[in-house]
Amino acid sequence: MTALPPRATRVLNTAGDAPVDTVRLDYAARLLRRKRLVGQGGLEFLVDLEQVTSLDHGAGLCLEDGRIVAVAAADEPLVAITGQALARLAWHIGNRHTPCEIHSDRLVIQRDPVIERMLTGLGADLRPFMGPFRPEGGAYGHGRTMGHSHGEHAHG
Repeated sequence: MTALPPRATRVLNTAGDAPVDTVRLDYAARLLRRKRLVGQGGLEFLVDLEQVTSLDHGAGLCLEDGRIVAVAAADEPLVAITGQALARLAWHIGNRHTPCEIHSDRLVIQRDPVIERMLTGLGADLRPFMGPFRPEGGAYGHGRTMGHSHGEHAHG
C-alpha cells in the first residue's frame, strides 16, 4: 500500500527561515484550493485548503506535521509598461480589470496582445520580459480580486 502524501491545510503569511522545500507557481497556479504539488526538492504533497486561496510569493504552506513549504512566484511572460502618462495608463489597465504590478517608474502585466495594442495606441512603451508576477491585490482586502460588483449599478 502506497502512503498518502502529506497534506497542506493552512497558509502562513511567510515560509519562515527553514522551509523543507519550495514550490514555484505562476500567478494563475497560485489561486488554488485542492491540488497535488511537487516541490523543487522533490517533496510531493497535497494542498487541501478550506476555500480557494490566492497564495502570495513568500507565503508558506503548512503541512499537517508542522513542516513548511515555501511558495515562490515562477517566471512567466510579462510586459513592462512605461510612458509619459503612467497614471492614465494604469487607469486604462484597471478599467479592464487586468491584474497589474505597480512600481514608481513602470507598470507590469501578463502578456496580452489585445491590452498591449491598446496601450501602444495610448502612447505606452512596452518591454516584454520573463519574470515573477506579483500584482496588487484588490482594494477591499489582501490577495487578488475575485470578481467585482457594482451593487445596483452595471457597466454602461
